[in-house]
Amino acid sequence: MAKTVIGVFESREQAERAINQMRNSGFDTNEISLVAKGRQQGNDNDEMMNMDTVADGTATGGILGGLAGLAVGAGALAIPGLGPIVAAGPIAGLLSGAATGGIAGGLLDWGIPEERGRYYEEEVKRGKILAAVRTHEQKVQKAADIMRQNGARDVETH
Repeated sequence: MAKTVIGVFESREQAERAINQMRNSGFDTNEISLVAKGRQQGNDNDEMMNMDTVADGTATGGILGGLAGLAVGAGALAIPGLGPIVAAGPIAGLLSGAATGGIAGGLLDWGIPEERGRYYEEEVKRGKILAAVRTHEQKVQKAADIMRQNGARDVETH
C-alpha cells in the first residue's frame, strides 16, 4: 500500500539536495512531487520557483527537467487565495483537478488530513517548498530520513 511522506523546506537548495539524494537512492521521478509559490510578474525574489526553474531542471537533478511539460500544462497553476504556484510530479495532476480546493484539497486524495493540508498550504504561501513522496511502505522511512537530513521540517507520513 502506498503512503505519503510530506515535508517543508526553507529553501529551494534544500529541496533540490533532498530530491537528488532520493533519486540516487532509487526513488522514481513518479514518486516525488514539489509545490512552490510561483514568481509573480515583476517579482525578483530568487527563493521563489519560477517557470525557468521548472523548464531548466538542471538544479534539481532532472526531476523538474524530466517534467518540463508541466511548466506549460498542469505545473503552472493559479490557486484562488494563494496565487501562482509551480507543481511538479504526480501532485500537479491532483492540484489541477482541485484548484478550487487549493493545496489542502489536493492533498486530501493522498490521505493528508484537511487541517494538515491547510498548514502545508500556508507554508507554501509563505514561500516555503513543499515536497511529497508517494511510495511503498518499505521506502517511507528512507524518504523521511532523506528529507530530514536535508533540512525539511514538519516531516510526516500518512
